[in-house]
Amino acid sequence: MQRFSIVSLARNALTGHKDWPRYWRSPKPKAEYDAVIVGGGGHGLATAYYLAKEHGVTNIAVLEKGWLGGGNTGRNTTIVRSNYLWDESAHLYEHSLKLFEGLSQELNYNVMLSQRGVLNLAHNLGDVREGIRRVNANRLNGVDAEWLGPAQVQEFCPIVSISPSMRYPVMGATLQRRAGVARHDAVAWGFARGADALGVDIIQNCEVTGFDIREGRVRGLRTNQGDIATGKVGIVAAGHNSVLCEMAGVRLPIQSHPLQALVSEPIKPVHPCVVMSNAVHVYVSQSDKGELVMGAGIDSFNSYAQRGSFPVIEHQMAAVLELFPIFSRLRMLRTWGGIVDVCPDASPIIGRLPVEGLYLNGGWGTGGFKATPGSGHVFAHTIAREAPHPLAAPFAFERFTSGALIDEHGAAAVAH
Repeated sequence: MQRFSIVSLARNALTGHKDWPRYWRSPKPKAEYDAVIVGGGGHGLATAYYLAKEHGVTNIAVLEKGWLGGGNTGRNTTIVRSNYLWDESAHLYEHSLKLFEGLSQELNYNVMLSQRGVLNLAHNLGDVREGIRRVNANRLNGVDAEWLGPAQVQEFCPIVSISPSMRYPVMGATLQRRAGVARHDAVAWGFARGADALGVDIIQNCEVTGFDIREGRVRGLRTNQGDIATGKVGIVAAGHNSVLCEMAGVRLPIQSHPLQALVSEPIKPVHPCVVMSNAVHVYVSQSDKGELVMGAGIDSFNSYAQRGSFPVIEHQMAAVLELFPIFSRLRMLRTWGGIVDVCPDASPIIGRLPVEGLYLNGGWGTGGFKATPGSGHVFAHTIAREAPHPLAAPFAFERFTSGALIDEHGAAAVAH
């Protein structure tokens, strides 16, 4: 299919080009592809981009049942960091952060990466010990990390209260200066544009309804736009991975939970970094539009509903006011919820499934956005070479039978 630039599309629209309307629509799926990626979020689009760019596999389709970036990619709080405790996680997230640092130039698209730093606050002796341990582990893995005392915390983020009379006094914090935020929808659009330019078919409003599996191997899949033949399917549908895998006869050790967040009304720039706290359970940053972006952990109940519950929001607000008393008169502008897949060890599954030709990239919990480019890069390698990328190998599906878990519960500086 002929590809048009934005300029040529605009020119055709203004001049009444007879073919103009069809270039606003997604292409119809072909009868056969070398590989199909199910899920048009950041991870799926990144996988398709790297399959085409790094491995020369361009006869690919990305199928999205809604619109691009309309799922969890459009429902996160944009934090990018790599200060994870365990070696396997630290290496993967650091790989992703390094890709983020060059992503705008790589894609020729501004993903609005702002490396403003991420503070993880400590409020008790256990937090302090855990934070110092993680700083040392990060440094051993080549990840930048620092430990700050209370006065240094306030110097880095002047609006944080370090009053000793607080219910949860600030006793210090870890700091990763290279961490920060990026624009979530820009990451998805950048990868979509890059993949499209390399010849990948990106098909919206195309829902997978079943799989063609014969003799233990995937032969194709069924969609609401017709059947597609393919020998490789990568499932990257955050929130619904378990539903799709069940269609293929694979049961995943995953639970789906709502994850909600909110933004305040816009205000002038006052918050220079990202602040996270496990003890009071909240994280706060400020967007380029001036909104305060706030969130917490997952809701405790299982659900596929893209909304949350008021008690969680109420708890978040109490935590925010504990740390930032100056926000007491702000009003909430909007709230939203995504669906996150959580594995028993709070780490993702990246690799082959028991059905030959079927691959999964899912179960990221609350860590998915920050892993977007790195996840797509290693997953594309795994699909193209039919062998795990070295960084992805520890996250194989088989670890749940071998017992080689990567338990990031609490260790990841965020509570699931």
